[in-house]
Amino acid sequence: MTLTRRKVMVMGAGAFVAFGLPLRATAAAEDQISAFTGGADIGEGGITLTAPEIAENGNTVPIEVSAPGASEIMVLATGNPTPGVATFTFGALAASQAASTRIRLAGTQDVVAIAKMADGSFVQASSNVKVTIGGCGG
Repeated sequence: MTLTRRKVMVMGAGAFVAFGLPLRATAAAEDQISAFTGGADIGEGGITLTAPEIAENGNTVPIEVSAPGASEIMVLATGNPTPGVATFTFGALAASQAASTRIRLAGTQDVVAIAKMADGSFVQASSNVKVTIGGCGG
């Protein structure tokens, strides 16, 4: 294969697009976090996020989140093109502030859960999920 100037330009543009997409997805996640929290500080603790360390299939990744005393919990997949996964709202009569679901992940990335507590504070938990192709965990 002979490399011409045109082929190098096309490969360079493709590489720029490929490396630029995760940055935009991360920026979109930060924008959603800012909109949810209103720019308030986010603490640690008081919320539990359970996600597998290795997911053999990125199409159905089971997660569980619980935050006793929370009024809302937002779940984000920071590496997805659309990072917002779900927002769970709990009323005053909710027996527990917990939820479980299956989410779709575009690849290996962080899953973040942010809870708005009853007193107006925010807490966060995150978990890195490695998505394998073909079920090989190595």
